[in-house]
Amino acid sequence: MSTTRPDSPGSPESSPGSPESSPGSPESSPGSPESSGSGGASGGRQTRSLSLAGESGVVPLARDFARQALYAWGWLPAEAADRRAAAEDVLLVVSELVTNACLHADGPDEMWITCDNKVIRVEISDSGAGQPAPRTPHRAGRPGGHGMFIVQRLCLDWGVVRTPGVAGKKVWAELGAPA
Repeated sequence: MSTTRPDSPGSPESSPGSPESSPGSPESSPGSPESSGSGGASGGRQTRSLSLAGESGVVPLARDFARQALYAWGWLPAEAADRRAAAEDVLLVVSELVTNACLHADGPDEMWITCDNKVIRVEISDSGAGQPAPRTPHRAGRPGGHGMFIVQRLCLDWGVVRTPGVAGKKVWAELGAPA
């Protein structure tokens, strides 16, 4: 289910005035979270960002950051099995995208996690020139090469955003909220 679309309908890139594109929005310092959007699980679109450039231990750092966001947005603690599985899927996708940035670029620069009532969107920016894609053929019994296959299987959609004249890319993935 990989996509050639640079972003999905309603994504921050396609929404004027979204927190990511607001002029004058404060920069977060390395390793420090930044939140924007409305608060509470019943609010509209909510976004949090985390600077990862130059940080060590970025995979657990990104997972912990995503877990905190899921708690703040009411996805955790999850009493029902489907809600627990949906939250674990988000954390796994975060791990895979950040790991890919570590392995195939010079590490991640920044992470954004956005939630509305129906979708969680994870975005990881890096300075790499490569194009992520599931390895084909996928061989489940072999070590390595499963990251984008996992992302493809768990997500509603995913893709890559490149800005002309700017090095690097932003890899995004969207997961559905449990019913």
